[in-house]
Amino acid sequence: MNNTIRRTLLCTTIAAFFGLSGCSEQSDTIKIALAGPTTGAVAQYGEMQIIGAKMAVEQINKAGGVNGKQLEAVVYDDACDPKQAVAVANKIVNDKIKYVVGHLCSSSTQPASDIYEDDGILMITAASTSPDITSRGYKLVFRTIGLDSMQGPTAGDFIADHIKPTNVAVIHDKQQYGEGIATAVKQTLESKGVKVALFEGINAGDKDFSALIAKLRQAGVDFVYYGGYHPELGLLLRQSAEKGLNVKFMGPEGVGNKELSAIAGPASEGLLVTLPKSFDQDPKNQALVEAFKAKNEDPSGPFVFPSYAAVQVIAESIAKVGDETDTAKVAEALRSNSFDTPTGTLAFDEKGDLKDFSFVVYEWHQDATKTPAQ
Repeated sequence: MNNTIRRTLLCTTIAAFFGLSGCSEQSDTIKIALAGPTTGAVAQYGEMQIIGAKMAVEQINKAGGVNGKQLEAVVYDDACDPKQAVAVANKIVNDKIKYVVGHLCSSSTQPASDIYEDDGILMITAASTSPDITSRGYKLVFRTIGLDSMQGPTAGDFIADHIKPTNVAVIHDKQQYGEGIATAVKQTLESKGVKVALFEGINAGDKDFSALIAKLRQAGVDFVYYGGYHPELGLLLRQSAEKGLNVKFMGPEGVGNKELSAIAGPASEGLLVTLPKSFDQDPKNQALVEAFKAKNEDPSGPFVFPSYAAVQVIAESIAKVGDETDTAKVAEALRSNSFDTPTGTLAFDEKGDLKDFSFVVYEWHQDATKTPAQ
């Protein structure tokens, strides 16, 4: 018996005992939990999620809210740590919040989603790309970003078809997201006849990559793909340049952060990165971009617009159902409709994944700007 059923039975029992007509979970606002890292090494990504989601809440409320109610965003910090994510998920359950935008890191999203599914809470991640998150038949788990199984082949195809290296090293941080995307890239490269000379993991938080750089040189690699986040890649880029290892690097959306340039400096110039489309460059989004800029917020981060879209589709689905307490019906509305959002027209499949999403290969510059790769 899950916790939602227990609460319903308890509620019915209390109502019957006191002769009440029933008990309701209705409140004055519709709360949406924003769960992700606001502290720790990848807090910058959590900030992207928060500003995107909060902008959607603000604009929806200005337009009259949802079914006569205002939305309310409540921020929870999981520090991109799986154990803390579980604690956050339980706190959200105890706070009786029925909707979550988050989590951000796949290794945090997966255990948290187990709790949400059991307790009848609808979750949309705008950042977690591991296919495992939506492969378990859950009905209340969605995402507004693509999967590693899309991003990996995009990177692998670009490396094979445009870079055409001789020996590739694929490095990862041994975490669900980093190793997952690295594995997808390795498989794509090997399927296209590209030799992967080295497939190796480092530890998240490592600072000294001298031994790895020596291995890369010894293996004669001329291209390095890194699966993980920007803190480690930034140091790897900088130290590789300092030690004279002159090879091209590439990474996923987890490295596409201005802090990467702050860490790596000139060594970040020319890095290849797979990212969602630059939604802030779409002419139809310019009014929204100006709204962010008016608040001194950066709309260019990869998770800003997908987080905005996550709140929007939750709000529109609640409006269609007319009852924010019935998350099963809201989930049904999500799967049964399409939504015109700043990230395009979104439609969800049975797993809760987008039916259509594409990653783009960009060239990163040391001033933290990016241009489409040629």
